[in-house]
Amino acid sequence: MKSFEYWKKLHESEKLEEFSTDTDGLLWLKTKSIVRKDIISEFLAQNDITIESTSLNSQFIELFDILSKNVPNSHKLLDEYIITKNKELLADLDEKQLVSELYKLKTFDWGGDYQNSLDKYLVSRYVKVIKSYDTLISKFDTEISTAVQGYVLNSWYNHWSSILIEHIFKSHKSVLPTVGQIKHVDFFIGNVPFDLKVTYLPAEYIKSKRNEFGYPVELTFLKSKAKELGIDFDKTASSTDIYYEITEKLKDKGTAECLQVVETLKGEKLAILDEAQKKPHILAKWLYENQGEMRFGSENRLFLVLVDSDDFAGSWKLKRNMDLLKPAIKTYLDAFSKKKISDLKIEFKFKGKPQTFSTLTDVVFIVK
Repeated sequence: MKSFEYWKKLHESEKLEEFSTDTDGLLWLKTKSIVRKDIISEFLAQNDITIESTSLNSQFIELFDILSKNVPNSHKLLDEYIITKNKELLADLDEKQLVSELYKLKTFDWGGDYQNSLDKYLVSRYVKVIKSYDTLISKFDTEISTAVQGYVLNSWYNHWSSILIEHIFKSHKSVLPTVGQIKHVDFFIGNVPFDLKVTYLPAEYIKSKRNEFGYPVELTFLKSKAKELGIDFDKTASSTDIYYEITEKLKDKGTAECLQVVETLKGEKLAILDEAQKKPHILAKWLYENQGEMRFGSENRLFLVLVDSDDFAGSWKLKRNMDLLKPAIKTYLDAFSKKKISDLKIEFKFKGKPQTFSTLTDVVFIVK
């Protein structure tokens, strides 16, 4: 049997693949999920287990050593406890009220071009650039206020919609949740530990696939068509604003030629989506290889990819669409037992890191 330290080091290095095929490793993760002051005390009392340690770290080690003496029975004890606790947690969530609150967000705008950190964005854009106090103060009424509000609202929406989506997974019979938070693990599906990542079909992925498929750059295509069809636009605006202005004017003009341009772009995106659905591990590998450097991870990930096929930019709204999410997730989970671990395995490289990473992953598409 492998030691406590073996599994600890493996978990810290984000190598979760072995946990999926070793009952001792799974026991380590499940035990870790109950190592919280109130939770571990309750588990010990319910199962007549006595430990001498007082610190949580020492209690984790001691409890794992005790449970390791009878691994099958210990899995049963932990599963029963976790399932009971999960039912209590699920019952505390007012799903209908939370969904109603999420529908109050009408626009999804971060209010800035930062990617990983609002702090870093504010420092690099304002603190280290503007020397004038009065100029900096003036930004609070315009740019900074918008950036902070957008960041808070979008973060709020992402947090609570993710809670709802996790609720759907954790309500399924094939899913064993973690009671306390474990880094890199949200739940187990068929004994495979997964970190859930809710995302969309990334703009950069679409851009790379357009090049691979031989499609022109979207904005270049739109500008040329606008010129051809006599549609004026603000050439000094940002790329995002130009894209929006041209596409909206094409729709408003409504001629067959204008609408064909819109349909052409939509058809090309749908072709990229179709390939991703047929070869999901290509997308999964891309998501690992192109993740933000500050949030790099090689742990097992389950990607939930949301796509509004009529309005890709509006895909964020699907995070609160329970009528769409619930049946799609249930269908995926019902069929998970038929999957082979080998089919979930991918290898990927990451810029700046010499090694090749190996992980287990899967992609669930939610398409409207």
